[in-house]
Amino acid sequence: MDLAAFFQNHPKTAIAFSGGVDSAFLLYAAVTYGTEVKAYFVKSAFQPRFELEEARRMASCLHADLTVLKTDLLCTPEITENSAKRCYYCKKTIVTRIIKAAAEDGFSIVLDGTNASDQADDRPGMQALIECSIRSPLRECGLTKEDIRRLSKEAGLFTWDKPAYACLATRIPSGSAITAEKLERTEYAEQILSSLGLTDFRVRLFGDAANIQVPAAQLDTILANRTRIVTELKPMYSDVLLDLEVRS
Repeated sequence: MDLAAFFQNHPKTAIAFSGGVDSAFLLYAAVTYGTEVKAYFVKSAFQPRFELEEARRMASCLHADLTVLKTDLLCTPEITENSAKRCYYCKKTIVTRIIKAAAEDGFSIVLDGTNASDQADDRPGMQALIECSIRSPLRECGLTKEDIRRLSKEAGLFTWDKPAYACLATRIPSGSAITAEKLERTEYAEQILSSLGLTDFRVRLFGDAANIQVPAAQLDTILANRTRIVTELKPMYSDVLLDLEVRS
């Protein structure tokens, strides 16, 4: 089965939309194949502001209907306790919110952007998707991340080379409670690094220190801006560290 056949069989669908590479291409495909579609973006303290801005931009480019659902994930103890199952509880809360809103709008089928490169044992939230009967057309049609980037580039989507981005909560070590303050300073710290032209990096919480992880090719940028980075981040962290176990 290909995406054209999938949407022919499902002419009215809702999409759990993050604005990332996968969900952007899924929304593009739905619009391209003439599906009646509505995208739902769940806004919480776990997403930086730029994610919502890019989601709105993509929806606008595709002339797609987008609804933003504000959700307070910090009021759910199973999430803020940050156990090994945190992603499951978080995903379950998010998709349940989307399912409810979509149903109220007349949509009985909700899709997400999980692709064929995503392994179930690598995605703690996959169980929640299965339990909530979320369909994943990209995965069902055998489209890998590489396929989706290639097809997105051919389609002219600005997201085709967007780096993978996990929510801000992933910067906080498992077992350490998630708080609004920790999320806010993480977002601020990553905004500083982004303003320097860095991409595909993380600022992880290590004790009360900022642990910066960047691809090896961007280490020179970090070192060239060392003074500014330390000056900006030190008021919020006990130390500013550079992780030399760099990510490719």
